[in-house]
Amino acid sequence: MPVSTALNPADGIEISYEAAGEGPAVVLLHGSALSKAIWRGLGYVRALDGFRVVRVDLRGHGRSGKPDYADAYRMTSHTGDVLAVLDAEGIHRAHLVGYSLGSRVAFSLAATVPDRITSLTALGGTYRPQGGEVAKVFFPGYLEALQTGRIEAFVEGLDAAGKRVDPATRQAFLANDPAALSACFTGTEEDPGLPEAVVAQLTLPALLMAGTRDPQRLADSRRAAELMPNARLVELPGRTHAATLAPAGPILDELVPFLRAGSR
Repeated sequence: MPVSTALNPADGIEISYEAAGEGPAVVLLHGSALSKAIWRGLGYVRALDGFRVVRVDLRGHGRSGKPDYADAYRMTSHTGDVLAVLDAEGIHRAHLVGYSLGSRVAFSLAATVPDRITSLTALGGTYRPQGGEVAKVFFPGYLEALQTGRIEAFVEGLDAAGKRVDPATRQAFLANDPAALSACFTGTEEDPGLPEAVVAQLTLPALLMAGTRDPQRLADSRRAAELMPNARLVELPGRTHAATLAPAGPILDELVPFLRAGSR
């Protein structure tokens, strides 16, 4: 599948993406320290037959540009990247499916450019400020590990914290540039999120899914479902934040009908 690029006009950062298929557009946005490859590896792309699937490498990840300073990772830059991809593909409106960081980008796009967004699916997602959350998701000392310049130190820290990951995710983590990931996490920590008054104004169809062993994201998803008039919460039994996406079957059982209903 050919890899394409789009330039964010605000700062010239190059964003890598892949688009394939025919039908309503669905944009897949991965989580921190991952890449667009995760969606194909876990079976999401295959399940979305009948849609034009656009998988984006968020800045600092995969084959996209990797600035090494936190100001490059403000939410306005992330949303500008996605809009640049949509414009490059000639897509006016798209369904958004985001995991973790990708879900925060999706929430922000729904709030700032609602005319471009058909629906929102947040997997292990939140709209809230993220101060202190990165250490909870990964491990205390994650930033110091990255600042050694060895991405291996980051993965070793996960192992030491008992947060072992599957081989595919481990390889995805090891493919990261430590300086870029450090800057991205710093920007994430400083993200103010969306006020609840703004979330309550999001009237688009929304599917919010989180694991029962991911208490903060589950609570945030439940609250968002209460605030948003057309949102539905689905709990994923036994899943932690890291395990949100796999196995994909239970998520796709909810996601595919939701996207098809919203595309009629």
